[in-house]
Amino acid sequence: MPSIQIDLPLDASVASKKELARRAGKIYADRMKVHADLLTVSIHDLGHGGVWRCHEDGEPTPSALIMCDIRSGRPRETRAALAQSLIDACVDLFQLDSLWIKVEFTQHSGDEMYHPHLGGFNKDWTGDERT
Repeated sequence: MPSIQIDLPLDASVASKKELARRAGKIYADRMKVHADLLTVSIHDLGHGGVWRCHEDGEPTPSALIMCDIRSGRPRETRAALAQSLIDACVDLFQLDSLWIKVEFTQHSGDEMYHPHLGGFNKDWTGDERT
């Protein structure tokens, strides 16, 4: 962690998934003010009919889901900017309808994220970590 899991309602090439991971890493680093090497991105291309949004009345709508596991402490506005930027990347790369892409956040303390390349557990978020 942090990690982003993206469930797509389509089949995607390795090249397009790699590009989405690249963009997500840049977006995450810029918006969350960290180095991108903290982020893991998993992209699940579940095929047409693999992700649906349910409605009270009527048929389900093809959808996409982005799950963000992050360290706690970021303001709501920062998380909203991250969410919208990730949605925009999915729309740009896969021509998805932005109305049906949902982003969910789960927030954790730093000691719930173990990074071998950092020598162990992460620290709690305190602000811009790029400096």
